[in-house]
Amino acid sequence: MLRISNSVELAAHEIEINQVRAQGPGGQNVNKVSSAVHLRFDIPASSLPDFYKQRLIALNDQRITKDGVIIIKAQNHRTLELNREDALARLRELIRHAIKQRKVRKPTKPTKGSQRRRLDRKVQKGQTKALRRKVRY
Repeated sequence: MLRISNSVELAAHEIEINQVRAQGPGGQNVNKVSSAVHLRFDIPASSLPDFYKQRLIALNDQRITKDGVIIIKAQNHRTLELNREDALARLRELIRHAIKQRKVRKPTKPTKGSQRRRLDRKVQKGQTKALRRKVRY
């Protein structure tokens, strides 16, 4: 059971977790122990509300396939249990990030004072650069 919010939970059978061998250095242990985790979560087939599904599929994230399956590989820790917890936490954060409401930006105009200061700085820069030129007699 993975709790996303107070009202939304994912059942354990909706999340597929497979053990795989971790990549990278680690000596003999990395070659004989499957401590990394591949987590697969099918968005369209899940019990998430439709709003959550639409927002997740609309995300431009490389972990989401064209079919709407989230694939997360966790191999940061040495033990399978910690990697499993890490993968579930990353899935939870991905879903929470997708449903977060963004503030709508209100377009604003620069003030008269800021426009004037900008132009004054441009004039000052031009004068500084003019002083760097060769002096002609």
